Amino acid sequence: MANNPTSVVNHVHSLPKTSSRCITESFTATHNFEVTNYLQLDGMGVGKFVSSSTFSVAGYDWRIDFYPDGCKEDSAGHASVFLYSVSRAKDVKTEFTLNILGKEGKVQAIKFGLCRFEHVFSPQSADWGLSKFAEKSKLKSSTNANGGYLMIRCVLTVTKEPRTVVNRNLVVVPQPNLQDHLRHMWKDGQEADVTFSVCDQLFHAHRCLLAARSPVFKAELLGPMMEKSTQSIKAVDIEPPIFEALLHFVYTDSIPDDELSVDGKSARLQHLLVAADRYGLDRLRVLCESKLCESIDVETVATTLVLAEQHHCKDLQEACVEFIAPRNVLPAVMATDGFKHLVASCPLLMKEILDKVSCSE
Repeated sequence: MANNPTSVVNHVHSLPKTSSRCITESFTATHNFEVTNYLQLDGMGVGKFVSSSTFSVAGYDWRIDFYPDGCKEDSAGHASVFLYSVSRAKDVKTEFTLNILGKEGKVQAIKFGLCRFEHVFSPQSADWGLSKFAEKSKLKSSTNANGGYLMIRCVLTVTKEPRTVVNRNLVVVPQPNLQDHLRHMWKDGQEADVTFSVCDQLFHAHRCLLAARSPVFKAELLGPMMEKSTQSIKAVDIEPPIFEALLHFVYTDSIPDDELSVDGKSARLQHLLVAADRYGLDRLRVLCESKLCESIDVETVATTLVLAEQHHCKDLQEACVEFIAPRNVLPAVMATDGFKHLVASCPLLMKEILDKVSCSE
């Protein structure tokens, strides 16, 4: 009797799932070996060398060995340079370069042979480099010009042995949703213990949260003169939509989307910035400042500039002045009612505008 395909598929899906992966890691580092007076090393003898300090790459220790008179007889007339494995570990796979740098940090073209090496270091092969690294005559000429200064740079990459690890099942952590919970609590009025009256429109909220978010609310709601009951507190000089947007920020740390999509959004954002400054909500004030910088136009730039001056929004003020400065924009701005208000309320700003206009000519 033939197998049931459906039962086979279900059986496969029910099997335990495991997986693994192969990881090959590599580590790269640079070491500069500075010789301050090369000329005094000339003549120290074949096979004699000076060494850099020990430096570590990928958990192994290394040094640079420099032979001013060459490492052996057949390299006479040349300087030799080698990378030495201080750790003398087994089978360490590397790629590295050995170059001479001038004082300005550029590679000097005085070396012989290859500049890049691939070598597997081991106790039996603990160093690798060039016996004829640079002609001594060229090296002397170069270092004479640099006051005897010589810099040898090694850029070393160590590739470790591949290793296989078992993949663990990842736990998917949900996105933070505290703001959603607080917003629902506010909208539903759950356990609200304070009510604000704004132009006869009531808004319910929570004292502790308001106090935690705003120093002004803290003084008003938890200070010596705080309201003892949930009777309404009258909020003056603010419109209901602006106060609602203010509460939205208190509970969600964001500006309502509709504040950024309705017509006349600049005016709404201006009023919200004023409210944020009034209640000490610095992040909301900066958010409004940022959004207003993006929505500057001829009709609103003058009133926005006055607002920026009054509430110490330096970035917004600079953005407005930059917008007004071009000679083809200024006449249109001067024809608006907002510009008349600007001249009357902030005459000192006119000098800044005129200075910017003169610079743009």
